[in-house]
Amino acid sequence: MAKKLSPFTIALTYVGTVVGAGFASGQEVLQFFSAFGGWGLLGTALATGLFIFFGLAIMELGHKVQAKSHLPVIQAAGGRWAGTTMDLIITFFLFGALVTMAAGSGAIFTEQFRLPALAGGLLLLGLTLATVLLGISRVIDSISLVAPVLLASVLGLSLITILAQPQGLVANLAWIDPAKTAVPYWPLAALLYTSYNLILSVAVLAPLGALSGAVALRRGAVWGGLGLGAGVLAIAAAILTVAPQVAGLEVPMITVAGLISPYIRSFYSVVLFAEVYTTAVASLYGFTSRLTEPDSRAYRGLAVLASAAAFILARFGFSTIVGTLYPAAGFAGLLLMGALAYGYLRTLFVRAVLPAPAAKLEGEPGAGSGNAGGKEEPSPGPQAPDE
Repeated sequence: MAKKLSPFTIALTYVGTVVGAGFASGQEVLQFFSAFGGWGLLGTALATGLFIFFGLAIMELGHKVQAKSHLPVIQAAGGRWAGTTMDLIITFFLFGALVTMAAGSGAIFTEQFRLPALAGGLLLLGLTLATVLLGISRVIDSISLVAPVLLASVLGLSLITILAQPQGLVANLAWIDPAKTAVPYWPLAALLYTSYNLILSVAVLAPLGALSGAVALRRGAVWGGLGLGAGVLAIAAAILTVAPQVAGLEVPMITVAGLISPYIRSFYSVVLFAEVYTTAVASLYGFTSRLTEPDSRAYRGLAVLASAAAFILARFGFSTIVGTLYPAAGFAGLLLMGALAYGYLRTLFVRAVLPAPAAKLEGEPGAGSGNAGGKEEPSPGPQAPDE
């Protein structure tokens, strides 16, 4: 892609990559935030700061090494052996996320449209496969175009729910459901939530760093992190407002929408499907581009095989996969977060300590503008390039 990406496009791509696995259905936010009551809302602030820092770290490292996949970034951050270990973890969980999104699509079709879950998974994977086969440009376009609608819908729905029943939110701040929490402690939940989302988003954020300048990347990371934080906080508060009514559901946000209006429920179901689609696209692209050369015959073949396998495995059910895969991905992702923090802070330290090479002044030897006497000397012939 020749054109440099704007900070706005970068931020939207960041949001769109995370939104399906991060908070679209409400199941993820319920287990990692809302089930902790008021403490969970505090956890969203911690997650926001982590999203900003690590999004910036991934994209700046991707810019530095001009990455085409996540592998050069994690090797630059953690070294060869740690990088290889993290690569295996990321690649595995990218496929796991694709399975989760297929299961989520099936849950949407079942709870909203009373259609077989297999139909939802098949439609999602068909659209995802078609997008991924078109390459990275279409992946970024599809995610960044859909993301504004997704985020606006989430914020609007949550705000209406909270304003309609503010007493419910206040009353449920003390509500804690240990049976629904993914892990026992809210700070750990916020950390693991960010961690598993980074595992799923690094595959797109890393090559994104090679497609824009450093200033745009920094702004995009900050805006994207704030957008994600706002979305997570809004959904956590909305679910907490009506917690007793939605805590046992596969896709809580569809019921939250239905409490407002049946039409809002139908609209949000379509929005939710689009949110799941953006994360499925990022997951399938990251998985196939890591194992094969993008746009090659092997790339296309693997994309088809991965989609077929995800369709089969999605039958285990959405909430079961979320409750099992995501905490495991979060713990595994702590290694990634540690390596990224070390690699990025090391880069900042080197940049601060080592002075930039000084430009040679005009008239100095080797400056290319003649000698001190102003007479042009004949060229000595071809010279070896500077090392």
